[in-house]
Order: sequence, then structure tokens, then C-alpha cells
Amino acid sequence: GEFSTFRPQQEASRRGGHDRDSTPIELLPQPRVDSSSTFRPELHSNRGRAEQIILTDPRLLSLETKIKQQIARENITFVRFEATDLHGVSRSKTVPVRFFHEKAVYGVPMPRSYLELTLSPKSNEVDHGTTANFSSDILLIPDLSTFRAVPWAEQTARVICDPCTVAGNPLRTSPRLIAKQLLGQLQSMGFSLHSSFTYECCVLGAPDRIGPKTLLFPATTLLSNHDLPFFQQLVDSMYCMGADIDSIASASGPGQMEINLRPEFGISAADSAFTFRTGIKEMARKHSYIASFFTDDGLYNAGVLSHSLWDANGQSSLFHIGDKPGDLSEIGRKWLAGLLTHSAALSCLMSPGLGCRSHMAKTTKDPKRMLYATCGCNDNSTSFNIKSHGGRETHIDNKLGSAMANPYVVLAATVAAGLDGIRRNINLESGLTKAPGQQKEFAIPIKLDEALEALAEDQMICSALGEPFVQYFIAMKKFEIETQELDDERNKCLEYFI
Repeated sequence: GEFSTFRPQQEASRRGGHDRDSTPIELLPQPRVDSSSTFRPELHSNRGRAEQIILTDPRLLSLETKIKQQIARENITFVRFEATDLHGVSRSKTVPVRFFHEKAVYGVPMPRSYLELTLSPKSNEVDHGTTANFSSDILLIPDLSTFRAVPWAEQTARVICDPCTVAGNPLRTSPRLIAKQLLGQLQSMGFSLHSSFTYECCVLGAPDRIGPKTLLFPATTLLSNHDLPFFQQLVDSMYCMGADIDSIASASGPGQMEINLRPEFGISAADSAFTFRTGIKEMARKHSYIASFFTDDGLYNAGVLSHSLWDANGQSSLFHIGDKPGDLSEIGRKWLAGLLTHSAALSCLMSPGLGCRSHMAKTTKDPKRMLYATCGCNDNSTSFNIKSHGGRETHIDNKLGSAMANPYVVLAATVAAGLDGIRRNINLESGLTKAPGQQKEFAIPIKLDEALEALAEDQMICSALGEPFVQYFIAMKKFEIETQELDDERNKCLEYFI
């Protein structure tokens, strides 16, 4: 209906949103699954056995019952099974609702290359080992706790999936599975992560997209009152999808917006970011706009992960200590030390585009063209900014990223680096007392090919994310460097990232 009749509280209840007076699907606990072995082969090698496991697991059974009730109540006729590829772009298959139970149990087949992305012929098969051929199928197994009715798609719901091989093994290049695995390690050590993403995103009028070679964004539509219904509907629709937007503001670039998501615990923060990135693009097209997270020489869209460490039950934050704003606890300092120590590899994963690195080159003031990872308190010029205001607990903004980065990769890499700081008791007290301009201990490569080398040389990050993922990521980026001119001609990046 019209926006004027749109009521977020009513919609939240009707669609399974965040209304506290209802018992929506997304508030139910996710089934407890060992993060290191999400899929069990017996689930997929024996049809009767698989269904028996699903229907006897009380958590899964409860979720499926509530989903069936919601499907009937809202007359949902199609369900979209979505998974992230390496870039963070949604890949999906849509299934008629009458097949939902079958697909929920046995998975939805999809070519493996859709998620790992087709590379150059010489590097098609990076992950040799025991995996199947690059051209084989994988199965999308839904996380039932992510089932949502999509407000902007008529009679359609979506569910986020984790990919596995047809033998039932987790796909080792899956960013979401890697993030869940690292969050599982965090949980086993008695911690949990409270985090949120902030994105810059360009909302362009369709006429502004001129010609196949347009990589810049000239003459973009300026935001004014007639654009408000789109953004207001965006906020309400995202709320119904579980991706709660905290604030929206115009940013420095033409047509550029800064959008803050509310913090959440665990994988939900990355799920919300993934949902938002796809949803804003879909909704923009319905309003004859184009929404893009793309970054190039002329325009930079930032992506920031704000995060803090809590106890395993999410009852108390572990970063804050003392009365002064920005004071970090001992465990917070170790976590920050891990981020700084691995900042070169992190920057590769979080600013993965050629345009991202061009932006870095413009920001450096060092005569030797060197860029360094820095930290500070309420200093937005630093790479890792300690904040404590606006109703939020003490948290760290990881500002190494662009909006092109995969949110699951950003989350996983940040946890891996922070955990290493805690495990190895890394102490960087001197770094916290120096002004950002004097912090020159942790160099960040400016060129993408040099950043890829830094990632390959960081054994801890490679081990934490898994060699198969890192090998595919590096091969994919090297292929993009090799074909940069061709990509520019085809306008591939702009098309892909919208």
C-alpha cells in the first residue's frame, strides 16, 4: 500500500518483525550447531534419515512450524534461497512454497562456480584436496532462523543459506560459514561479539547512468523532499526484515548516503548487512533509482564495522574500564593490538577493489607514499577508532574497509585478528599513547597486488580463514587486476555491484 498507511509495528507483527509483543520467527534462537561442522553427511545421503533428524530436532521443528503458520497467514507463494558469493553479492534460487519443506531438508542445488566465481582457466580449481570439481553442484542449506517475508516482493519470502557439497561437507570458501566458525571459537573462549555495519551508498536517478563506459557518477540526483518516501519506506521495510536502520544522513559525494545499522550479536550483524545490501538495490529499482556500493577513482563508499567484545551470554561489555571516555580494558587493548598487528592483511580483505586502493593512495600524506594503521579515541581519521558516546558502550570502529567488502569476510577477519591479540597477549601500550601521526609501526600496502602479498604472508589470518578461501580470494583478485581494462570497457564492476 501507500507509505502513508504503512505501520512498522503492525508490519513487524504481520511479517514476523521485531515487535516485542509478538513471538516472531527471527527472535527464536538459532539451532545450536557445531560451527566447525555445520553439515552432517548423513543428512544428505539418506532421504529418510535426513527428514527424521529435522523433524525430531525440537528447535528445527519449532522453527518450521512457525514458518508454516506465517506462510499460510501471509499467503506466501515463493521462497528465495539466498547465499553470499565471495564479493558479498546475493546469489539465489526461488522455489514455489509447496516445495519449501523438501528444499529445507535436502537443500537447493546450485553450480559451485556461482558462489566461488569463475576465475581464469589456469586457476579454475584452486582448492584441490578432497573437494569436487569447480564445475560441480553445491547444496544451499537454509538457516531457518533467517526466514523473512520480503515487504517489497509480493508474496515472497527469503531465507539465508549455507552451502555444502553434495556429500554434506561445508563449502570451505563460504564467507558465512567461516564467520560462524570464528564466532564459535569466540564463544568457546567465553566471549561474544556485538557489532554493526555503517555503509556509504550512492542512490542515483536512472537517467544519470549514461552509456556503457560510465564508471563515475556525474550529475547524480540530489536528495530532496521528493526522495523521502523512498528512504522512509526503506527504513520500515528493513525493520521488517530484521535489518534495523539506526540513522540515515547525506554524505559528501553526490547522491551519497551514510546508513547506520543497529548493533546485534553474532552472525546476525553480518546477516543484516547482507540483507540491507541486497534490499536497498531491489527497492531502489522499484523507485526508478540505482543504489550502488561501488568505489572507484572518483568516488569512495566507506564501510565501517563497529564492534565490542561481551561475555558469552551478552550481559556485559568487556571493553570499558575507568571513567574517561575511550578507556579500554586490558582485554580490549589486546584485541586492538591484534587488529593493528594484522592490519595489512585486514586492509586487503576489507578494501578489496582497485578503486579502494586508489582512494588509499590519495589519503596518504607520507612523502614515501606509505600508509600506516593507526588508533585513537573519538578520532575519525584513525584506522581503529575507540568510541564511547551516543548511548553505545565502548566500541572500536574498524575503518579499514570500503562498502565493496563482503560483510561476512569483514566480520570473520576482524574476529580472527582480535582473537590473536588475546591469545598471544600482544601488548601495544606505546601505540595508544602516541598521536596518530606518529604511529608508523604497521604499514598498509597501497597497491592491491602488494596487499594480496601481505595477506598471503599473514599465516595466522590465512589459517583462521582457511587456505581454500584465501587461495580463491587471491586468485579472484589477481584475475581482476589482469582484466582491469576489459572490466572498465564492459562496465562490469558497476553492473555487478548494483
